[in-house]
Amino acid sequence: MQRVLDLSAEVARAPGEARRLLEAFVQRETFPLMDAYDAATFFYWDGTATEAVFLQHWVFGLPSRVEFRRIPHTDAFYLPLNLPRGARVEYKFEVFKGGRAAWMADPRNGRRAFDPFGSNSVCPAASYAEPEWVHPDASSRRGTLVEGTLRSQAWGDERSYHVYVPAEARPGKEYPLLVVHDGKDFLNYARMGVLLDNLIHRHEVAPLIVCFTSGVDRNREYAANPRQADFLARDLVPHLRGRFPVLPGPEFNGLMGASFGAVSSLYAATRHPGVWGRLLLQSGSFAFTDIGEHERGVLWDPIVDFVNGFRGAPPPLEARVYASCGTFESLIYYNRSLVPVFQGATPEFRFTESPDGHNWINWRDRLRDALTYLFPGPLWLYYE
Repeated sequence: MQRVLDLSAEVARAPGEARRLLEAFVQRETFPLMDAYDAATFFYWDGTATEAVFLQHWVFGLPSRVEFRRIPHTDAFYLPLNLPRGARVEYKFEVFKGGRAAWMADPRNGRRAFDPFGSNSVCPAASYAEPEWVHPDASSRRGTLVEGTLRSQAWGDERSYHVYVPAEARPGKEYPLLVVHDGKDFLNYARMGVLLDNLIHRHEVAPLIVCFTSGVDRNREYAANPRQADFLARDLVPHLRGRFPVLPGPEFNGLMGASFGAVSSLYAATRHPGVWGRLLLQSGSFAFTDIGEHERGVLWDPIVDFVNGFRGAPPPLEARVYASCGTFESLIYYNRSLVPVFQGATPEFRFTESPDGHNWINWRDRLRDALTYLFPGPLWLYYE
């Protein structure tokens, strides 16, 4: 922020030189401005008349719309924001010109995070470090991605999938199975194929057969829907065992998902006990009620009914469970509240929090921790 204050002081001393000072400022700086103490200063100036600028972000607990300050004598705006250590913030600008507002990515920040709805600008704290294992490594042997379809009795239609077969796969050997909700999105936005190549090659994660499956009517199908649970256990797993070298036994079957996909994964494990021995639940949409209505809409009704029942009488989970959630998410309250419930349901449970939001990069960054806990490789030593 000090650099903006220095700029403001320069402009105050020579208002007629404001444009030249601003042009020099944006040429020499990188945005958002960061300092070593994880303080960020967001900045907007495009050389045209601007009435107001707001920061739109997804940090639960802060106002979602925060107004910038104007540098006197200019159409430049700035906003200081202190970030927790290791944090990532995804954001957009709301810019008012001529009485009209427009949302946009930060035009001076090339860092983007993509999702099925588009992209957001990214502000990482100075202490945030992107994991190096999310990038392609020329030394890592690449697995094979195989396409397939099956006829689903549960859904009454054809369902497509992709299966990752590790480069380490050998004839006559069988491997654990991991099934991934929102599979296409995990491949596209979390680079899951790349990180599987890297982590398996480094022997941090055991060689896995990984099935990426995606819903047709995703939110309805993943909202604690018995047909989705039946599809996974009665249609998909038998089909995969007939086509791929998958180890028998629930201790080798993993199921994972994020948001509604986490709900679907937990629900499937309770509806079909003895099928899933490994669960990865990221930012679970585990809404519940203690009193009154949940006020999240009818789509959430089956989820709230399920989670209320799970909290009230948690069934034993014969599974190792890894759960995570971002501290910037509105779901953090629900996820924290379920920790003692999970601890009572299974002796093998780990929960982690991260200074991030409900997004694919947060889920990506937790995958090494999760997969080494659920499917540790031969060189990964884990002590409870």
